[in-house]
Amino acid sequence: MPIELAAREQRPGSTRTLATGPDGGVVRRTVLPGGLRVISESVPGVRSVAFGIWVGVGSRDETLSLSGASHYLEHLLFKGTQRRDALSIAAEIEAVGGEINAFTAKEYTCYYARVLDEDLPLAVDVVCDMVSGSLIATPDVENERGVILEEIAMHDDDPGDAVHDAFAELVWPGTPLGRPVLGTVSSIESLSRASIAGYYRRRYRPDSLVIAAAGNLDHAALVRLVRKAFAAVEVEADRAPSAPRLGGRGPGFTSGTSVVRRPTEQANLVLGLPGLPRLDERRFALSVLNAALGGGMSSRLFQEVREKRGLAYSVYSFTSQYADTGLVGVYAGCHPKRATDVLELCREQLTLAASGGITAEELERGRGQMRGGLVLGLEDTGSRMSRLGKSELVYGELMTIDEILSRLAEVTLDDVRAVAFDLLRGPAALAAIGPYDDDRALSAAVA
Repeated sequence: MPIELAAREQRPGSTRTLATGPDGGVVRRTVLPGGLRVISESVPGVRSVAFGIWVGVGSRDETLSLSGASHYLEHLLFKGTQRRDALSIAAEIEAVGGEINAFTAKEYTCYYARVLDEDLPLAVDVVCDMVSGSLIATPDVENERGVILEEIAMHDDDPGDAVHDAFAELVWPGTPLGRPVLGTVSSIESLSRASIAGYYRRRYRPDSLVIAAAGNLDHAALVRLVRKAFAAVEVEADRAPSAPRLGGRGPGFTSGTSVVRRPTEQANLVLGLPGLPRLDERRFALSVLNAALGGGMSSRLFQEVREKRGLAYSVYSFTSQYADTGLVGVYAGCHPKRATDVLELCREQLTLAASGGITAEELERGRGQMRGGLVLGLEDTGSRMSRLGKSELVYGELMTIDEILSRLAEVTLDDVRAVAFDLLRGPAALAAIGPYDDDRALSAAVA
């Protein structure tokens, strides 16, 4: 059974052992006063440590006037604190051969560093200083505004990225999930220093933070380092950790077609339908279905669209899962004149899968792909740290590798066919970027 994290029920100041592995690795969690959580996995035999701070805030937490604020903050936290300027933040980590970075998603933000095990104290000090003590100085806000506008321009110049934003806006119109993580040119231009700083104070509270680390480390020593790094942060001693963002009623899915006209050499297409929320019990069957449908070179979409007909260079299926909703879809990049053929073929394969077309051989191949990808993906400390941080912050449970492998092994052909029947039959949505004057031909191809 998965290990229920139940951090809210753990006494502040206490430590629990959550899991032990056959290789001697141990997963432990400590809850500090104020609800700050520290979760770590010791990994014997490695000489590195990945250290991250996961924040329970992302772009779906933003009001329309704050669109892009979470990502703006990600940039600003690298610009300086009372103890360090921007150069020092980067130079101190790079001077020991480490790396430091961050990313913002729709439901969380992560700041992380990967260093040699002996340099963990430095990584803890630098990353915690950034997250807890950012100045958010007015000159930095103004300088970084231009940087983010350039990032938006770069993102928009890549139609393979931009089409996914267009798809989200189409299916979840007028909602935070439907807006781009980066924000828009107008929202970034209008964000003030005061609004960003207020968002930072409200959202970056200890009870919304998870400290995750994996590698050659000692948990007790890590906790001492974190305590010292957060010593100046005011906390409510009896405040419990925030509960994971789970359940509730997600935004409704809007079908239809959205075409963005651009003079591109390729048409970039995303065809999708409603998927599953994060903890739906059918998610393991869906992952196997996704692998069989479009997860690799042996997948049905790759074989039918690229290998047999040469209609596209890139074609794959994907799933996106959030606390209360999800997506399942197909991406393809092809010559604009071949777009209708590609879409008709993709729609045909989705319909075949929904009508029970997945075979036992495809089931085994998809299951094997998921097993191998899971285990190989955890060969480095960064991946292990991410697994801990996401499990604690957004899932509310920590599944052991053996538990996940067992759940995948339990997926039957009937399970895969059932989830395909449930998800792949309904009205689809299509977002396209390419040199099109109207959407009639593309809409007809997916009707």
